Amino acid sequence: MKVRLRRENSAVHFVAENDEGNTVHIDGNEEIGGEGAGFRPMQLLLASLAGCASLDLVPILKKQRQRLDDVTVRVEGTRAEGVVPRPFTGIRLHFDLYGAVDDAKAARAVELSVEKYCSVAESLSPEIALTHSYAVHPTG
Repeated sequence: MKVRLRRENSAVHFVAENDEGNTVHIDGNEEIGGEGAGFRPMQLLLASLAGCASLDLVPILKKQRQRLDDVTVRVEGTRAEGVVPRPFTGIRLHFDLYGAVDDAKAARAVELSVEKYCSVAESLSPEIALTHSYAVHPTG
């Protein structure tokens, strides 16, 4: 796996590109010259965690023969204060599952996706308190 990062301006706006040509914009905060032109690196880490867990969650629910019409994930990170660097001390994921999804199967699928199969979660420091929750929203 390879990613190439290139600078887009004279400050701290970068574009990351993978081998398939997909891109993501990365920018810093205003204090170091950021212009709001992309995700900040720590935001990108949260998005990567939510995406990784979701990429596992959807097939798990499909194998359980659950009808998942949609899923959204809210992820919130708490960072250390008064130190540099400022790592995450806690991350909370909340999955909103829409469709005909059994509550017990949803609970198991979320648990497996975050705690067993997500490579991003496994790559985080064990010092980060990683928690998850979910809600099932029945549809049609």
